Amino acid sequence: MAGNIEHVTFQHGQAFLAAISERWNYQILREVFFGVRRFGELKRALGISATMLTTRLNDLTEMGLLDKHLYRPDKQWYEYRLTDAAGELVVPALVAITRWAETSASGQSLDARPLLHTACGNQTEPYLACSSCHQPIEAATLEPLATPSD
Repeated sequence: MAGNIEHVTFQHGQAFLAAISERWNYQILREVFFGVRRFGELKRALGISATMLTTRLNDLTEMGLLDKHLYRPDKQWYEYRLTDAAGELVVPALVAITRWAETSASGQSLDARPLLHTACGNQTEPYLACSSCHQPIEAATLEPLATPSD
């Protein structure tokens, strides 16, 4: 690695990562991204208790990762959607983790959920790319630089 890289200690970032990496929170965010948005649907898809799901949905809403939308006012039933802020960070992370799990984690290739790039209307396979040369970024081709204060 180039220079002396100091340990990154952003408490807010650490708290956020701890929150989304919690088993149920990650699974809820993943399911909401892939279109499972109502309480009952989430409960069935995840096999989670109603009490735990309620707690996690409230936590994710308070963290600003989910928005709650009333879809049946006579019974106060809600559906959940990712916030714009969650979309900026959570969606790329969820897609990357899900794709990795579908192809690498189990040792067998699973059918990947198709993704549509709405800007061009084509099915896509997202990847991280360099902002300068637009080539895919891989761990072996990425190196942190020393900051000016180092």
